[in-house]
Amino acid sequence: MTDAYLYQTNPKNTQGISWRVKVIIGLMMLMAVGVVMVTNRWLSERFAETTRYRAELRLALYSGNMISELQRTSVVPLLLAGDPVLGDALRSGNFSATSQRLIKVQSEIGAASILLLDREGRVVGATNRNMLGTGYRNQSFYVDALRAKDTVFTAAKRESGGFDFTYSRSITIDGRVAGVIAVSVDLMKYERAWAGFQDAVLVTDSEGTVILATEPRWRGVALADAMAAREPPSAIGRAIQATADWAQDPPDAYLQGKAVMKTEARVPFRGWRMVTFTAYDSVRERVNGVLALEIMGFAILLALTFYVLSRRAWSQTISFQRESAELRLLNARLQREIAEREKVQKDLAVAELTLAQSSKLAALGEMSAAVSHELNQPLAAMKTYLAGARLLLQRKRPDEALSSFQRIDDLIERMGAITRQLKSYARKGGEAFEPVDMRHAVSSALSMMEPQLKSRVVKITRALPRQPIIVLADRIRLEQVIINLLRNALDATKDRPSPQIDLMLSQGETATLTVRDNGHGIADLVNLFEPFYTTKKPGEGVGLGLAISSGIVGDLGGRLTARNAEGGGAVFEMQLPLMGPNKEQQAAE
Repeated sequence: MTDAYLYQTNPKNTQGISWRVKVIIGLMMLMAVGVVMVTNRWLSERFAETTRYRAELRLALYSGNMISELQRTSVVPLLLAGDPVLGDALRSGNFSATSQRLIKVQSEIGAASILLLDREGRVVGATNRNMLGTGYRNQSFYVDALRAKDTVFTAAKRESGGFDFTYSRSITIDGRVAGVIAVSVDLMKYERAWAGFQDAVLVTDSEGTVILATEPRWRGVALADAMAAREPPSAIGRAIQATADWAQDPPDAYLQGKAVMKTEARVPFRGWRMVTFTAYDSVRERVNGVLALEIMGFAILLALTFYVLSRRAWSQTISFQRESAELRLLNARLQREIAEREKVQKDLAVAELTLAQSSKLAALGEMSAAVSHELNQPLAAMKTYLAGARLLLQRKRPDEALSSFQRIDDLIERMGAITRQLKSYARKGGEAFEPVDMRHAVSSALSMMEPQLKSRVVKITRALPRQPIIVLADRIRLEQVIINLLRNALDATKDRPSPQIDLMLSQGETATLTVRDNGHGIADLVNLFEPFYTTKKPGEGVGLGLAISSGIVGDLGGRLTARNAEGGGAVFEMQLPLMGPNKEQQAAE
């Protein structure tokens, strides 16, 4: 810009510019304006279409979740209306067990709250016992339920704001209405969930009244009134808004002074509609980024053109002086940047040292948890064997007691082997590998788990081949994996009336051990083998068993996988490479 100014102050050079140069400069400026306008329009439409598509997907997800909750809750009054316990309570007037019955149903179904009202509209049973005795004789959900034969849905506005959504149904005994069952639908949880996203979301009923909204001031008013209730922008805000919206279609609406995109969909429930408002900020940022690059390119091109034209008006000496001054400024800037870069490098070195120390502390904590987890199994078994040996000695049966002591000695040896494996865990070595018959490893693991198996009634089926299945492995670590899989299967079938665990050992291209249970299955297969991931209650496990087992199987050259069975339960498969002739010779050496 300085060059252009100096060029314009020289009248001789102005007269020296030919009309061709002026035409070229004018065409360049017109082309720049045209390209920027076309690019702005095209990119705005493209990015806005992408944003709208994503907003429609989110809208479908929000609507689907809400409809699922409504449909799930709508069947609850029908089920409870035929409940003999509630019917007998209304018939006899003895409501001592109704609240407990409703609480049990609530825990099984997951409803927000359940009320049982008698013929007078008085609450005689509730999941919230504080509501017992409250009268709802004039409430719409009670009156509508008495008039209708089927389940009715009501949406009543609260005095404090928001709406209560209720499914209610009358209970008929011997042809007479004896009471009403009312089940609340907690749709406010979706409103709270929507509030955590960037979009503004609202739901209107068939009359256009807002019944759910991320903006509390919208509830209970018409959609048009809700959108009109906004603060008027200031003069500066209007100017910025007009500048931001130039050369593109006007936005669907303005929300809190920001341009937003409106996406609307019909909810297949009582004429409801759901509307989302997505900010245009991301679209404009992306469009403005491209436009900035284009403008910068044209500015550079124009600057170069002016530089070439202005260069004719200056002598070589003035040109050298200007370049020298620019170089001095650039040198000073580079020196400042070099000093800042050195400071950043020093800070980075300190951060790397801090991170390395934190990693060491984290590794130490994980190893401590692993030692505690892996020694817990032998310690529990030793406690059981000691109790059995004490009882055998009291009964004068020393020979059988010696057998228990021998097992305790084996457990102590196993604990020593576990600690040695954990000490050398970082090396992941294979110096302890030997030929191992998978059948013997399974039998040994079942023997180790004998105390836990005897303490519960669990049906265990084994399918082991008659011929040996030999793999090259560390026997202690292999048994450790099998025990971990058995323990997980026992924990998974803890709440089952007929627990069953199936062990199947087969030989193909690899040796495959399958452990299947009839438990509740696996909810998160992705994070199953991550350290410290567990679905057990606090104090029952730290989430290291499967992570350590997966690492051990990987060290043995195999893989450990998990899936959910079709009939229910979980299936774990451990695949290990079979030991060939070459490996047998190496193991013998």
